Amino acid sequence: MIFQIIAIVILTVFYGCYFTKMISQRKKGIQTDQIGKGKVGFVKFIEVTMKIITIIVPIAEIISIFVNFSVLPVWARIAGICIAVTGVSVFITSVVTMRDSWRAGVSKTDKTELVTSGIYSFSRNPAFLGFDLVYLGILLMFFNLPLYIISLLAIIILHLQIVNVEEDFLIDTFGEEYLNYKRKVCRYFGRR
Repeated sequence: MIFQIIAIVILTVFYGCYFTKMISQRKKGIQTDQIGKGKVGFVKFIEVTMKIITIIVPIAEIISIFVNFSVLPVWARIAGICIAVTGVSVFITSVVTMRDSWRAGVSKTDKTELVTSGIYSFSRNPAFLGFDLVYLGILLMFFNLPLYIISLLAIIILHLQIVNVEEDFLIDTFGEEYLNYKRKVCRYFGRR
């Protein structure tokens, strides 16, 4: 029961931050959800797939929480709590640091700034890292094959979004400034 309560709190805080930020930006006239909008070809495929899988993941997580089954030992479930809490912290920090430049998906029409300070001085993609850590943490807490497959697909598609959509967009938008940043800061965590 304790793992279920902790997981529900983790997901509530995580998705609460996500939707609170979207609502806050909408009140400022900023359309945060840019996933799949105005995109074509492979980019549209990646973004639409990302949107679908990121809707499926929390459904699978909630089902797994209520079934409360895991093939892993208690220590692995506790490690999952630590990883998921770290993911929530990383995600919240990234959203706060990004301020009004934060978007879900990319928008070629919105004027945003390249954020390289705070958590972004250690990770070029801390929001994605936060998602990955939350997915991994919940998976360890309630490990089952369907949740494993769905979480793995989500992590892969988020990576494809970074590599095939986000990075190209940032190079096109910020040019040499982004390339210099990319040379100094790793995609997920670390400096060079």
